Amino acid sequence: MSTILGMIPSILMMTAPILITAIGGMISEKSGVTNIALEGLMGFGGCAAAASHTLMEAAGMPHGASICLALFIGSCIGGLFSIIHAVASIDLSADQTISGTGITLLADGVTIFASQILFHADRTKEFKLGMQAGPFGIYPTAIIALVVVFLAWFVLYKLPLGMHLRACGEHPAAAESVGINVRAIRYGAVITSGILGGLAGGCVVLTQTIQYTSNTINGKGFIALAAVSFGRWNPIGITGASLLFGTAQAFSIISANFPALRVLPTEVFNILPYIVTLAALVLFSGKNYAPAECGKPYTKGAS
Repeated sequence: MSTILGMIPSILMMTAPILITAIGGMISEKSGVTNIALEGLMGFGGCAAAASHTLMEAAGMPHGASICLALFIGSCIGGLFSIIHAVASIDLSADQTISGTGITLLADGVTIFASQILFHADRTKEFKLGMQAGPFGIYPTAIIALVVVFLAWFVLYKLPLGMHLRACGEHPAAAESVGINVRAIRYGAVITSGILGGLAGGCVVLTQTIQYTSNTINGKGFIALAAVSFGRWNPIGITGASLLFGTAQAFSIISANFPALRVLPTEVFNILPYIVTLAALVLFSGKNYAPAECGKPYTKGAS
């Protein structure tokens, strides 16, 4: 029992960034905009958080303040770069998949370029101390993720704004006919997904590593995208899906606690999250729960 309880902090550490990012992806898609850029937005946020924390740490800023400010900066950078996707998808009616993929590719280049400018390397400089675990070894990122889930559920299903957002994803023409500003709603949703993606990237780099490299995110954004689909665009379902995928990722750490598993190559546990993701999508694919107009450009006045 103690071994199982000891695995919980690692599982929650891995789950939190996936869950935060997936909630952001759900919000964007609920409004009708597919956001394939989650991986890149996490990269932007992770690089910004790592770089800012390293510089603030070197300047002597108190550790707690530096961590909080680094997460805030990562969130802002993620939100800023998501505007590119919003403009392309909403105003220019571009293919949303191509736009999102482009941002993900852009992140690979921009983060390395920024690291070269700031630290003269293809990665950020190592910081001395990342986010510290709280009671029972659980990181504050788990609490942040739960707060994000609750706020998303409350806004989507308890406030008029949430009803407007869901209407924009299901039938934007009908929403427009009753005075809802579809463009503004979709912009807000995409930027929110960018903010949450950037926050999640900061959570990854400040809990799971000591610097940002091109391999830090390592597919977590795409796993979050799968969690949105597997969770059927519902905050509770996405929480369960993220927990499943986070547990699969954590196995590369917790497998050392099981002597029978030590004989297996570490590569087996490294690819496990992606195998679980593919298996879940294949086994539970069926009825399409996605918003009816998700991924489809909308022109004001069109029916």
